[in-house]
Amino acid sequence: MSSKTKRTTKKHLMVFSGRAHPALAQEVAGYLDIELVPTQAYEFANSETYVRYEESVRGSDAFVIQSHTAPINEWLMEHLIMVDALKRASAKRITVVMPFYGYARQDKKHRGREPISARLVADMFKTAGADRLITVDLHADQIQGFFDGPVDHLFAQPILATYVKEKYGDQDLTVVSPDAGRIKVAERWSSRLNSAPLAFIHKTRRIDRPNETVANRVVGEVRGRICVLVDDMIDTGGTIVHAAEALARDGAAGVVIAATHPILSGDAVDRLKNSAVTEIVVTDTLPIPAEKRFDKLTCLSIAPLLSQAIKEVFEDGSVTKMFDGQA
Repeated sequence: MSSKTKRTTKKHLMVFSGRAHPALAQEVAGYLDIELVPTQAYEFANSETYVRYEESVRGSDAFVIQSHTAPINEWLMEHLIMVDALKRASAKRITVVMPFYGYARQDKKHRGREPISARLVADMFKTAGADRLITVDLHADQIQGFFDGPVDHLFAQPILATYVKEKYGDQDLTVVSPDAGRIKVAERWSSRLNSAPLAFIHKTRRIDRPNETVANRVVGEVRGRICVLVDDMIDTGGTIVHAAEALARDGAAGVVIAATHPILSGDAVDRLKNSAVTEIVVTDTLPIPAEKRFDKLTCLSIAPLLSQAIKEVFEDGSVTKMFDGQA
């Protein structure tokens, strides 16, 4: 085989970052020991987004990292445009890396005449030219089936659970699910926390009032125990704080919230700061500006997980093995 043939067939890893969370993308690139591809991106006067890569991407195995944070429509559109630019520049394979999947909560119709926006997002990425998706802790597992291609669903639980176990593992723990629908997630947490007992919050949610919980009741024994309240995201903080208050009323010795995605909309920071919660442990799948950081908040890096997944995909390895067969 000639040297020329070797050059044209060798796989070439390239990582690209949108502007939503460049610090995370930079950290991922650092773990992979490569540089982010220089990218020109800006808005025209009418707010249209323009993207151009400043070096050739022809034949590359491209990974495009963008966190769908607020303003979510702006960054989602930029992500789509980046994929389209790669497709038109002849990238060989395009993998969309979205640590937080935008519109994931709109995964089904609760009432008539509603959209299924999570499916629409998947369809748009496929149309733009994406071959594969990598995401972390989807709000609903079924979203994996919305994309017509491979979806690598990563779990932040090992990162979060290791921290919780090291800090609180010598105390009596109870793993608490915020609702009955996430009991399976709580069971996986229990197995990582020395088979800690389970509890869950029975709640009633108004489908016409987003982020609003009507009632909470604790099912399970929590008195005198440190309760690890696990969820995929914290948005306005209303639901999770109500759950923590219910645990405190039932005699919990402390409440530790462990959640992957810190959306922290509106008054979430004030709610959490002024609540009975002992500590809130999250990852940096979404950027947390300085004004939203506070003493009770601990943020763990998701970059090692993303970089490992990118490496496995690039080398045609196994993402599943990263999670002992749970993925």
